[in-house]
Amino acid sequence: QVQLVESGGGSVQAGGSLRLSCAATGYKYGIDTWNIYRQAPGNRLELVAGITGDGSTNYADSVKDRFTISRGDIQNTVYLQMNNLKPEDTSVYYCKCRELGRDYWGRGTQVTVSS
Repeated sequence: QVQLVESGGGSVQAGGSLRLSCAATGYKYGIDTWNIYRQAPGNRLELVAGITGDGSTNYADSVKDRFTISRGDIQNTVYLQMNNLKPEDTSVYYCKCRELGRDYWGRGTQVTVSS
């Protein structure tokens, strides 16, 4: 059973930076795709960024040129570098990974950006 552990959330002032990390354990064949979502209270779940096994990335328009997703040297990790954070980035951020067509979710980490 794949399990995900997220870290790196926290509180920061607008214009600041945070780096989220997600690490997978318990996988057998290797993680294919990583996606990071967020959900603020009262809002729907939003796809923030994704990265495939060959390194292709995609971003929500709202975070382009501010956020960067990357995979670690070890296949089971992914990072989201978040720069120039805005109050509207305040959300719980969730990691999702896929192994052999099955999706696994982390429990989420809170990011709070104050103005």
